[in-house]
Amino acid sequence: MNMTDPVADMITRIRNAVRAKMPRVDIPLSKLKAEIARILRDEGYIANYKVTEDAKQGRLRVYLKYGPGMERVITDLQRVSRPGCRIYCGKDQIPRVFGGLGINVLSTSRGVMTGRSAAREGVGGEILFNVW
Repeated sequence: MNMTDPVADMITRIRNAVRAKMPRVDIPLSKLKAEIARILRDEGYIANYKVTEDAKQGRLRVYLKYGPGMERVITDLQRVSRPGCRIYCGKDQIPRVFGGLGINVLSTSRGVMTGRSAAREGVGGEILFNVW
């Protein structure tokens, strides 16, 4: 399967798994995706993640998180910057997601980080996606 946008594939897999109330989802591994999973865990959107090396590419297993009555923690994920249309923002133009209820994930010169920490560090970058 030829994939032009692995990040979109990752967030689509997570979105579909959350809607189907799956306990976990497996995603082909890359450094960027592992960083994204780390941010989602640190921000409380997923329970945890595990990196499994295998003979080929490796797997990123994301353990999804739900409320006590199986309410979804992640309402939606939305890809912002796509390979065909990259969206960049300066350190002063980082948009708020859902009135501050969500986060955006940026790829900056200092690595992958949330919009909030990018503003704090004073760096802009490519807005990968929003999550709320």
